[in-house]
Amino acid sequence: MKEPFKWDNYSDQAAILTDKNFKKKMRKKEFFSLLKTLFTALIILPISIIAMPFVKRKEIDSKNFFTLGVDYQRESEKTLELLDELDVESILVRIKLWELETLSELKIFLEANKGRQITLKILQDREHIEDLELLEKDLMYIFSELHDLVDIFEIGTTINRAKWGFFSVDEYNRFFTIAYKLKQEQFPDIKLIGSGVIDFEYHYTVHTLFNFTPYKYDGVSSLLYVDRRGAPENLQLGFMLSDKIAILGSMITLSPKSDHKLYITETNWPIKGTAPYAPTSETECVDEATYANYMLRYYLLAFASQQVDYVSWHQLIAPGYGLIDNRDGLQKREAFETYKFMVKTLKNAQFLRLDIKRSYYILQFLVDEQLLQIHWSLKDTILRNEDYFNVYDKNGKSINDETLKIGASPLYIFITQEVGKKVNCL
Repeated sequence: MKEPFKWDNYSDQAAILTDKNFKKKMRKKEFFSLLKTLFTALIILPISIIAMPFVKRKEIDSKNFFTLGVDYQRESEKTLELLDELDVESILVRIKLWELETLSELKIFLEANKGRQITLKILQDREHIEDLELLEKDLMYIFSELHDLVDIFEIGTTINRAKWGFFSVDEYNRFFTIAYKLKQEQFPDIKLIGSGVIDFEYHYTVHTLFNFTPYKYDGVSSLLYVDRRGAPENLQLGFMLSDKIAILGSMITLSPKSDHKLYITETNWPIKGTAPYAPTSETECVDEATYANYMLRYYLLAFASQQVDYVSWHQLIAPGYGLIDNRDGLQKREAFETYKFMVKTLKNAQFLRLDIKRSYYILQFLVDEQLLQIHWSLKDTILRNEDYFNVYDKNGKSINDETLKIGASPLYIFITQEVGKKVNCL
C-alpha cells in the first residue's frame, strides 16, 4: 500500500493511520464534501426513520442468506472441504487492488466454487483512489477475467474510515463511477454493489444514496458491526440491530440510486485472548461461547427483518474472529458447529414471525412443512418441554430434559403436533 497507509496482516485489515497531520490535511481538503454529508443526513435520516413502518418486506432467498467470508490464500484446499461440510451456498472473497498479481490464484479458487453464489469485495488503496485511470485499467482486468465467475462485485469497502484510504463520500462517488462506467459500456450483466459503510454511521450511507453523481447500485452493501455495543439486541442511540436494518431498508427504498437489495457484507465479534489477531481492543472481545451465541442471534434478527438479502460472516478461518483458529493447525471453534447447524436447519426455511416480550424472543419458521420455533431470552427463564417438542441446542444436540433453560443460547424447538399450537412459559 502507498505510504502512509499500511496493511495489518494479523487482523486482515488496514492498519491505524498514525500520521495525524496527514489526516487533518486530507479532511480539510474534503471539507465541502463532509459538509454535504452532514446536510444531506440532516434532511434524509429523519424522513427515513419516519418511513420505516411503510417499507415492505421482501421474499428472502434463505439458501443464499447464510453467506461466509473466505480467504482464497489461506488453506485453500481445506477451505473447500470446510465449505462442503458447512453446506454453504454463498461465499464472499476479497481481492486487494494492490496485489493483482494473485488474480490467477483467485480465479482457480473461484472456479472450484462455481456451484456457489460468489461476491467479490474489491479492496481499495490510496493510489487507486487518486489515480482513476489506474483504477479503470485494473477494474477492467478484474471484470474481464472474472465476470463469468462472480455474481456480485462489491466496489470498495469501509469508506468512512480514513485508514482505508477514503476521506470523503465524494472521493468514493468518483471511485464507484469508474466501475459503473465500465458496466454500462462493456459489462452490462455484472452486478455492482456499494458503498460499504462500516458501523452505524448512516450519515455517510445517506450521502452515497442521495447525490447527483451519475451512477446506480445493484444493491447496497453495509458492514453493520454491533460488536462495540455487546449483544446484537443492545441499543445504540435507542436503536437495536433490527432497527438499524429497518433504517437502511427505508433509505434504500427512498433512494433513486439503488435496487431494493441490502447485503451485510461483513460482521463479526472479536475473540478474547487472540491479540494481536483480534481486530479491536480486548474491551470488545468476547469468549467463544458468547461469540457463537451472538453470531446466531445476529443472523436470526437479520433474517427476521426480511430486508437483508444476505449476511456474510467475516470469516471462516481467522485466529482473532473466525469460525476456525489456524494458529496451531486448524482448530474448529464452537461457532463452527453453531453455523453448521444453523445453515442445515434454516437454509430452506420460510420465515413466519418474530415475537418479543420482556426480552424473550421467539422466531417462527416453516421448515419442510413443520413448524420450528427458536427461543432465547436476555433474562434466564424456563419453559416446559412438551411431549410435542423436539428440542435441539444451537449446535444440534438433542435436549430431552423435563424443563428447558431459555437464556442467551438459542434453542431450536420443532413442533410435532398441529401447526400453531401455543407455547406457554412456566
